[in-house]
Amino acid sequence: MKLPLEGLKILDLSHALAGPFCSTMLADYGAQVIKIEPPGKGDIARAWGTKLPGGETDYFVGLHRNKQGIVLDLKNAEGKETFLRMVERCDVVLENFRPGTLVKLGIDYEVAHKRNPGIIYCSISGFGQDGPYRDRPALDLIVQAESGMISATGDEGGHGARAGVSIADLTAGMNAALGIMMALRAKDATGVGQSIDISMLEGQLSLLSTMIGDYFSTGTIAGPMGTAYKALLPYQTFRTKTQDLALAVGSDKLWLEFCPLIGCSDMTHDPRFATNSARMQNRKALIDRLQEVFLTRSFEEWETILVGAGIPMGSINNVKQVVEHPQVVARGAIVDMVHPRAGNVRVVGVPIRMSATPGSVRTPSPSLGEHTEAVLGDVLGMTMHEIETLRTAGGLG
Repeated sequence: MKLPLEGLKILDLSHALAGPFCSTMLADYGAQVIKIEPPGKGDIARAWGTKLPGGETDYFVGLHRNKQGIVLDLKNAEGKETFLRMVERCDVVLENFRPGTLVKLGIDYEVAHKRNPGIIYCSISGFGQDGPYRDRPALDLIVQAESGMISATGDEGGHGARAGVSIADLTAGMNAALGIMMALRAKDATGVGQSIDISMLEGQLSLLSTMIGDYFSTGTIAGPMGTAYKALLPYQTFRTKTQDLALAVGSDKLWLEFCPLIGCSDMTHDPRFATNSARMQNRKALIDRLQEVFLTRSFEEWETILVGAGIPMGSINNVKQVVEHPQVVARGAIVDMVHPRAGNVRVVGVPIRMSATPGSVRTPSPSLGEHTEAVLGDVLGMTMHEIETLRTAGGLG
């Protein structure tokens, strides 16, 4: 069967992480993603990460599979006109420039919409397309800080910490992919496209919604709690004789089953611990007691006891352990990709499993401008002579 997004044509002007993460998700499921890069060094992310054989970086190679890459100079009149001609024949434009940049270039949504009323124009930015912070430069770290994410992450009593991955970028990328699919659904009904405004800041607010809700209801300002979770106990990591374990007792019913397993039947009816609400009020006494108990056995012993009884628990794996994890291996979640310059590269596979139209990693990331001639011929029907004329005019840099 065809992939679910086959026939969808996306002009991808995005760079760095948020936009490319979005377009990779769509490309994995069959969308034709045409990655447009400026002449010279291309996407700034080509310089990020560790260099692989042949000069490519692991960061870029892992992020841009299943895409076609072309070079186009959007500051050049001929290059700009070529882009707008492509807009007429494509479904989606994706960009994550600072707001106002593409207006200055004359290729913003209003211009694109006139050329193609059905175009869906998705813009990702740090703070959104309006408001007092609109023009501020914003990489992931800045948005994590401004959004409150850093203030709620890290060890209890500490100064907060950046999330281990670029969560503001990645959330924005996922929201953009969802927004594009919803806009396509609306276009099916109306025949008309629309602009999409994705703010990294608001993506983080959505992740912090329970903490924000707690502030509105209690006035409490959330702070870092390490591995713990304010609304549910016990829900954190504990030390054992051999290594730490993660424990998540998700309901009062599970609590009643959990206590006898660890030799603490008395805690089931102790009014300090009998309900989740009570456990929240007596957090320190609860955690101190449980920590003492968990130190009496090894991780392996606790794993046998708890997993066998259906209590959610797990080990704290590093990246090496994760890629070798038996569940990851059994599911084929890491896949091999052959890159023409870097050779065999291992990357994370597609995360959404569809029974009839599964996505896949099919082609490696493009070298700078690798598909320029092929794409211009395919999308615009340009001949090699016309392409060379465009190159001479500076449209390809």
